[in-house]
Amino acid sequence: MQTNLNNVVLVGPMGSGKTTVGRRLSEKLGVNFYDADHEIIDKTGVSIDHIFDVEGEEGFRKRESDVLKELCSKDNIVLATGGGAVISKENRFEISKTGSVIYLLSSVDQILRRTAKSKTRPLLEKSSNKRKTITDIIEARDPLYREIATIIIDTNGKKLNEVIHEILTHLQR
Repeated sequence: MQTNLNNVVLVGPMGSGKTTVGRRLSEKLGVNFYDADHEIIDKTGVSIDHIFDVEGEEGFRKRESDVLKELCSKDNIVLATGGGAVISKENRFEISKTGSVIYLLSSVDQILRRTAKSKTRPLLEKSSNKRKTITDIIEARDPLYREIATIIIDTNGKKLNEVIHEILTHLQR
């Protein structure tokens, strides 16, 4: 069913490193990199926080689906999705047919550290208990990430170059 086997799509929760890993991976592979969230910001001219405030999560998810459809139709790319892109069955279908799907598995503690100073994560900004929010998100979405993943990379305690090396090793099989 996969049509663009030369594409790599990174999925995982917020703070799992999808954008950082994606940028470096695209350099190593010599292909273009796209971040779905950044594409939404470029298309709308406003921040994701603003979209959440004005349109709510439902409005954001609609925009996310539209951008994912467009990006998943490209060839020879690395794509970092938003953490919640997998919520939609249609998005999971689009992502899974795009190419190799890599789930960047991260612990709650690692995500808490990586998002501690972030002011651009709407689901965390409104939370009075960030640990519980992240735990709930991971518990709800982990089965969805696993459903579409062709490769699962545990990023806990690993440096960026280690994660990239592990991904490249899996992709070359």
